[in-house]
Amino acid sequence: MTTLAAQQAAGALEAHRPMLLGLAYRLLGSRHDAEDVLQDAYLRWLAVDRAAVAEPRRYLSRVVTRLALDRLRARQAAREAYVGPWLPEPVPTAPSPFGPLDRAEQRDSLATALLHLLERLSPPERAVYVLHTAFELPYAEIAEILDRSPADCRQLHHRAVARIGQDRRRFTVDRAEQERLLDAFLAAARDGDLAALTGLVAADATAWTDGGGRVKAARNPVTGADRIARFFAGIYGGVPFSVRRLELNGQPAALVVRPDGSRYALTVAAAGGRITGLYLVGNPDKLPALTD
Repeated sequence: MTTLAAQQAAGALEAHRPMLLGLAYRLLGSRHDAEDVLQDAYLRWLAVDRAAVAEPRRYLSRVVTRLALDRLRARQAAREAYVGPWLPEPVPTAPSPFGPLDRAEQRDSLATALLHLLERLSPPERAVYVLHTAFELPYAEIAEILDRSPADCRQLHHRAVARIGQDRRRFTVDRAEQERLLDAFLAAARDGDLAALTGLVAADATAWTDGGGRVKAARNPVTGADRIARFFAGIYGGVPFSVRRLELNGQPAALVVRPDGSRYALTVAAAGGRITGLYLVGNPDKLPALTD
C-alpha cells in the first residue's frame, strides 16, 4: 500500500473516530481497550477494498462492534481473577473524546452507574442496547452489524432493558442533584459526620470501590446507609485529603487525593434526593488521564 493510500485510509477513519471510540468504550467500559479496538479496526480498514465500501461509518461501526464483542467474551476469565469489584475506567468528558454529548441519552449511556449495570448483560445484549439506545440505530441496521435477524435484535434489547430496568430506575442524571449530593457527601466524609453521611444515602444504597488490589478498597460491595457511612467516615474522616471537581463520563465527579498520594475518582448515582450508588475507582491503571 502506498503512503498516500494509507493516509487516505487513516483520514477516513479519523473522521469517524469520536463516534467509534464512544461505541467501543460503551461496549467495553475501558478507554484503553477501546483504543486498542480502534487500532485493530484501522488495520482491517487498511486491508479492505475501500472503494467497494459505500458507507464507511456503517462498515467501521460493524468492525468495531464485532472486535469489541470478541474482547468482551475473551476477558471473562481475567475478570474472575480481578481483586475486588470491577468498575469502568473513568474518562474525562469536558471536552468529550466521544464527540458531542448533546442528548440526554448520550450522556446517560456513558454514566458509570449505567456502564456498571451493563456488565450484567451478555455481549450481544450489551451491543444491541448500546447501538439502539445511545446511537439510535434501527433494529435492521443492528441486525446487519451483529449478523442476526431484526426480530432477534429487538428481543435482545427487550431482554437487556428488563435485566437492568429495576436498578436503572434507581438513579437519575439530574446534574444539579448529583452535584449537591456529591459536595455534601465529601464534606461529611471529611468531617467524619456519621449522621450527615447516613442522611445523604438511601437505605438500600450500595457503594462499589475498585482498587484492583493496588490501593486500599473494599473487597466486596458495601450495602446500606449505615455501613456506607461508617466505611467512608473511617477512611476519610479527619484525613486532610484534597478534592478536585471535574466531569467524568458526562457526570459530576471528584478526584480525591489522600496524603499518601493515592487517588480515587468518585461519582454518585442519585434518585429521590438521596444517593443510591457510589462508585469509587482507585486502581491506578484506570486513572492515567486524571493527573493534577
